[in-house]
Amino acid sequence: MTGRVVFVGAGPGAADLITVRGARVIAEADIIIWASSLVHPAIVADAKPGAVLVDSAGEALEDTELHYRRAAREELLVARVHTGDPSIYGATAEQVRICRALGLDVETVPGVSAFSAAAARMNAEITLPEVCQSFILTRLEGGRTPMPPKETVRSFAAHGATMALYLSAARNKQLQDELLAGGYAPGTPCIIGYRVSWPDEKMMRCTLSTLSTTMREHKLWKHTVVLVGPAMAEAPEGSRSHLYHPGFRHEYRSADPEARRDLRERGAGPVTGQAENHPSDPREG
Repeated sequence: MTGRVVFVGAGPGAADLITVRGARVIAEADIIIWASSLVHPAIVADAKPGAVLVDSAGEALEDTELHYRRAAREELLVARVHTGDPSIYGATAEQVRICRALGLDVETVPGVSAFSAAAARMNAEITLPEVCQSFILTRLEGGRTPMPPKETVRSFAAHGATMALYLSAARNKQLQDELLAGGYAPGTPCIIGYRVSWPDEKMMRCTLSTLSTTMREHKLWKHTVVLVGPAMAEAPEGSRSHLYHPGFRHEYRSADPEARRDLRERGAGPVTGQAENHPSDPREG
């Protein structure tokens, strides 16, 4: 036997938005490390009797390492609980290196990220065929943590794709200016999510030209994710996917000839779904 550390994605906040696997790891763990500043306490409420709960909100990496050393020495299970998904701004790589150096087994359980939860709360689809098929997840450069020189909001905005922006709420005017300078139109729809799925959640829509004003009015300085891009608009009336159109053929369904002609004549109309969920006939071209 050996000690084991499992990095658990806690999701955006609500206790029932954690995965079944993640909840099971927390319930079985001997040591649970979680940050009260980011993770809702209900996430760790089902700790087993005798489990050690460590609030890492005030800890540095060196403090957390002490718990990993104990786990290696006593062959314990550690649930290292991270907000959202551990792979997104989770600072897990440095912890994984420590764990492996100590001979600990390491596993990561993914979680629901705030961008996904925000889109779901507003019934928004991040990728819409013929509107947006790409998704960029980033943050505004120039803050306390350095960014790679080529990764700028302005350069990403030039693609016109859907973008999710973390850790940028405190500099919302600069964020708005960089998005506009990159090429998004002033009327580009935005979704703002504050503490998504927490009891004090705030969700709102606005246009890019009013993004900063909206965030300032609601005093959103942290715990906020911004989704921006043409796909964030309300679904257009009468739009539909190609996949579920009767004229679209794939290996599980034949196309209705008349509907097929209609689909071809319609060409690139407004669509709201993906055709890649089912393999299409290679002759579709």
